[in-house]
Amino acid sequence: MTHAVIVAHGQPSDPAPAEAALVAFAREVDELCQRVSVSSATLAAPQALENCLDGLTSDTVIYPLFMARGWFVTSALPKRIGQRSVTILDPMGIDPELPALITAAIHQELTNRVWSAADTDLVIAAHGSGRSANPAIVAKGFAENLGRLSAFNSIRTGFVEQTPSIADAATGCGGKALCLPFFACTGGHVLEDVPEELARASFHGHVMPVISELPQVKRHIAAMLDTL
Repeated sequence: MTHAVIVAHGQPSDPAPAEAALVAFAREVDELCQRVSVSSATLAAPQALENCLDGLTSDTVIYPLFMARGWFVTSALPKRIGQRSVTILDPMGIDPELPALITAAIHQELTNRVWSAADTDLVIAAHGSGRSANPAIVAKGFAENLGRLSAFNSIRTGFVEQTPSIADAATGCGGKALCLPFFACTGGHVLEDVPEELARASFHGHVMPVISELPQVKRHIAAMLDTL
């Protein structure tokens, strides 16, 4: 049986809660898999990744639960892996199937609320970066792909760490509005920064779960891992 390790950033200031949350997420994905055994580790938890990999075989694959192929995926992760013989897959955020999966999740939410996409403002709340253009490029490209798949009243993208802010993006939304947190995991930004920014904008719409928590995405991750 092939082994897969889902790796996320975690919370350096308090590693345990994020580590436990990722364990629960990996368990859900594992239950959806038929051929692959799924475990997890955050980079923030000391030696968690190394200890996990040391107990697995050389056919192990690593699935980065990240939104972009940035420094953590291309530099920090390989450094932590060292000389171990494993395969690193593409991060979740650049999966070419992601826009269609998220569009399906959004339309399910619209159906539940008896809203139409044409009457709905969609706010994509993303991380961004003051050091690299790559995270914003990924988020903006994702927004453009969503726009090609469904005709919303508007699609607005705002960031935690660069302009435009999430508050700026969310300002002026109508009563029918959704916010999609374009984050891999539910961490401090999603629990604190995003709600604060939406409050600043007087946003009264519905906030959806982070990308990885959407059922369509969980099933997709499991199906993808099962084909390895």
